[in-house]
Amino acid sequence: MSGQLVTVRVWGDFACFTRPEMKVERVSYPVMTPSAARGVLEAIFWEPEMYYLIDSISVVQRGRWLSFRRNEVISVISLDSAKTWMKAPEKFTPIQAGGGAPDGTQRNMLGLKTVEYLISAEVHLTELGRKSDQKLQKYTAEIKRRARTGKCYHRPYLGVREFAADFSGEDDAAATLERRAGELGSGANWPEEDLGLMLYDVFDRDARARGFRWLAGARAEAAAKASKPRWEGSLVKPEAAFFHARIDNAKLDCHPQRVRLLRNRMREE
Repeated sequence: MSGQLVTVRVWGDFACFTRPEMKVERVSYPVMTPSAARGVLEAIFWEPEMYYLIDSISVVQRGRWLSFRRNEVISVISLDSAKTWMKAPEKFTPIQAGGGAPDGTQRNMLGLKTVEYLISAEVHLTELGRKSDQKLQKYTAEIKRRARTGKCYHRPYLGVREFAADFSGEDDAAATLERRAGELGSGANWPEEDLGLMLYDVFDRDARARGFRWLAGARAEAAAKASKPRWEGSLVKPEAAFFHARIDNAKLDCHPQRVRLLRNRMREE
């Protein structure tokens, strides 16, 4: 089944698309990753019966490298701590972060400043979505409407949550690139570059394509009485996939049918 293409322009003052091989200090990829692009689109609109396949990411503004230090939290909130706070708040010890706090630390970050991208993605119905009465055209129209009016489920971000992103819906990617080049005075000067291995996504696209959906009506009531899940489908377990990234004329091609994905310690798919 072929999907319908949507295009969203996204920009922000700062970005950091962290390379997973960096264990402590955050170092960004030089361009947005497909997983980050999917996160932006899902922040604008997402339903269990649909999923996105990122087709390409066009670079409108490449940005420049920026290095700085930031406060981070080294402790993790556990479920037991949350339960303790609910039952006996006086016995709970909060995480203390900030300058000089025991649970905080300062770490370096190498990120990007003043970036702008054009995300083109296909919208597909999941296997369960195709069995329901949902229509792909309805979802596509809703995505475009929300992107044009600036609506979102939560604020999209550029790799790190504190790096909030602005966005707008676009009808034609080529026309948008030409318009933005005129407004900026020049296009993105990035003719060609081999970026090497890049993180594609942490969730398998085939698993996402199966999807899930909430039960309704009598089926939901029967599941609740039997103490069974009120949804059907399968859980998607994280599994990192990489691909060989290459910039050509300020465009990163990342459609899974045109790039080779590497999983499980670089096992070629």
